[in-house]
Amino acid sequence: MANSKQSIKRAKQNDARYVLKHAQRSKARTAVKAVKYAVSAKDADTAKTALAHAEKVLDSTASKKVIHKNKAARLKSRLNKAVKALNS
Repeated sequence: MANSKQSIKRAKQNDARYVLKHAQRSKARTAVKAVKYAVSAKDADTAKTALAHAEKVLDSTASKKVIHKNKAARLKSRLNKAVKALNS
């Protein structure tokens, strides 16, 4: 348990930051899942729109340092590859 004023404040900040980052990470995962479901259903139009949304969300979470920028790039690349394979 936090004893000093400084550690009490830091614990409060960590709790608030966890709630925010958890929500942002969850939103990113949901966006990625939407693309994967569209690809598995072989729905090209839905997959393209879901991909555009997922890329925006992943870039946003990476810029806020919720996820690492390389992880965001890797996810976008793999999703893009899956959507392109769907079209051909």
